[in-house]
Amino acid sequence: MSEHTDTDGTPDEDGTTSAESESERAVDDETEASSPRAGDDETVESTTDEVEPAADEPADDVVTGDSAVDEPADGGDATETDLGSGVSVEGDETTVEDDADGLLGGLEIGTTEEIEVPDRLVDQVIGQDHARDIVKKAAKQRRHVMMIGSPGTGKSMLAKAMSQLLPKEDLQDVLVYHNPDDGNEPKVRTVPAGKGEQIVDAHKEEARKRNQMRSFLMWIIIIAIIGYALFFARSILLGILAAGIVFLVFRYLNRGSDAMIPNLLVNNASQQVAPFEDATGAHAGALLGDVRHDPFQSGGMETPSHDRVEAGAIHKANKGVLFIDEMNTLDIRSQQKLMTAIQEGEFSITGQSERSSGAMVQTEPVPTDFIMVAAGNLDAMENMHPALRSRIKGYGYEVYMDDTIEDDPEMRRKYARFVAQEVEKDGRLPHFTREAVEEIILEAQRRSGRKEHLTLKLRDLGGLVRVAGDIARAEDKEFTEREDVLQAKRRSRSIEQQLADNYIERRKDYELTVSDGSVVGRVNGLAVMGEDSGIVMPVMAEVTPSQGPGEVIATGKLQEIAEEAVQNVSAIIKKFSDEDISEKDIHIQFVQSYEGVEGDSASVTVATAVISALEDIPVEQDVAMTGSLSVRGDVLPVGGVTHKIEAAAKSGIDRIIIPAANEQDVMIEDEYKDQIEIIPVQHLSEVLEVALAGEPEKDSLVDRLRSITGKALDRQVGRSSPSPQ
Repeated sequence: MSEHTDTDGTPDEDGTTSAESESERAVDDETEASSPRAGDDETVESTTDEVEPAADEPADDVVTGDSAVDEPADGGDATETDLGSGVSVEGDETTVEDDADGLLGGLEIGTTEEIEVPDRLVDQVIGQDHARDIVKKAAKQRRHVMMIGSPGTGKSMLAKAMSQLLPKEDLQDVLVYHNPDDGNEPKVRTVPAGKGEQIVDAHKEEARKRNQMRSFLMWIIIIAIIGYALFFARSILLGILAAGIVFLVFRYLNRGSDAMIPNLLVNNASQQVAPFEDATGAHAGALLGDVRHDPFQSGGMETPSHDRVEAGAIHKANKGVLFIDEMNTLDIRSQQKLMTAIQEGEFSITGQSERSSGAMVQTEPVPTDFIMVAAGNLDAMENMHPALRSRIKGYGYEVYMDDTIEDDPEMRRKYARFVAQEVEKDGRLPHFTREAVEEIILEAQRRSGRKEHLTLKLRDLGGLVRVAGDIARAEDKEFTEREDVLQAKRRSRSIEQQLADNYIERRKDYELTVSDGSVVGRVNGLAVMGEDSGIVMPVMAEVTPSQGPGEVIATGKLQEIAEEAVQNVSAIIKKFSDEDISEKDIHIQFVQSYEGVEGDSASVTVATAVISALEDIPVEQDVAMTGSLSVRGDVLPVGGVTHKIEAAAKSGIDRIIIPAANEQDVMIEDEYKDQIEIIPVQHLSEVLEVALAGEPEKDSLVDRLRSITGKALDRQVGRSSPSPQ
């Protein structure tokens, strides 16, 4: 956890050729049968750019795209999309034209129970149209995919969706046999899915019959030996000893027959779709396969080598999808071996521990003809083996997942369907009323951090849906209502939000946040904790005589970008102040920033505090501010303005200065609209005119800044808060 002021507010062996052709036929057959019809839940995700194929794109690419645009065989209209119960996403029959821009995009429903949820995962994906199209093409052509983006944007869901698009008839079972010539090199055989169990059962039945015959023969011999010892040799002890030897010999022979039973390494008999293996964070044995250690390695008690072989995720994913999130968590040797498996389409299994008896065992190559889906955040590419990335990029696609999507009626209808999907997946939540869905969409707008956008971090939004549903279920309600969603928003606050609220209350108790009067060299800055929590962070500046060359000294565990921002501010101070600072030290303190400061969005705050200290002009304490600065004094946009404004409002501050470029990103809760005044600015001179107290001194300084910069303050200070919609 760190307080930071981020300015980034702007933005093979089994025949590959035949497998590919079978995959294409399977996808074509599947989509040809999915022509539009009433109640077809696979038409939800249609996009207009997929209705007709491009001139240079094969017609069957349309088939592999969203089923919403699959063209019917009779050439009928394929643009209408039915959500069930007469609720249409894209048609005009069940939407109200006058309400097309409403929170539900004109969708006429009473509850989410009326919305039909698609069966296929690929049709349940909200937004990410580009990534979804890539996944469909990759599934058809058997290409690898790397998806990079923020957590919760649908990477794993798309990977699972890909496994549903692959043909099931290509699946194989893998058997490992004892090698009589070399027990440490078991033989490998592949058969069609379902045949492996039949082969193992046949071998077990044959071994059972053979063991029965041997057991029958053994007991006859034992009875004969004991009878001879009793009636002829008259030595019962000798008879028992001889019978024991015979028993052990037959048991040893039985073990030899058991060793002929193959080990069913990969069993796809019960697979309804192509396998999907999530190998995120897997150790070498789980990823690449392993051979169990055998403590009894001699004397006839050892387990046959082929029985100790264990399949890895790369072998279980054969003919399916191998998904690895956070690729940078895999060690470099595992990445190298993974690259070999991708390149060769097969990979032998050996013991991963060099001290284990399994290290002496190495099977024949086992098929690994999978589609690789690698995922992660932007930092995942830093520790990724360059050759592995090149392999994926050279034989597949790289996709960046969007964090937000444009807010339009169609997307709002899909977000309503998203709520229905989450309720159906959970299975225990009451459906949501229309008003509750509208509140969820409002929260999606707010969490996007951008005007006229919706967030695509749907895992977090799904968490809000589940908390709201739990609240309604606890009260035994038939449906989840708007009040439940509002209560869920308070209960589902992140750890950072809860800490930020605690900090705000604690600082009020100890009067660390000043919201009235005026103080020289003290400014209420605004920062964010995590991604969604704002906090007021005072910045103080003091100018002292220097014992040597003057310098700027900043404290508060500043990170690299924050330190550079302070240096930029010093350049602005030298330009805008009449004071000679060559023989002065400027001390800047970020008050109680124990977790450090990242980013440069405190630049405006620092500059205001330092200029106030240099010119001995007090700063109004009912003002808080955020913004980055260029070396010429222009106020640049930053991130998290909505959360920062709400934090200021909670602290009792009346006015907030933000960059004019961020004005469109403000989407504060209704309860704060009447508490605060939001003032957008473009230049440092505008900041000083609002924040500094003492009219004669302030006017003189602002006039001087005007003459230096050549800018006129044409903007009207004190405009009202922009609408959050």
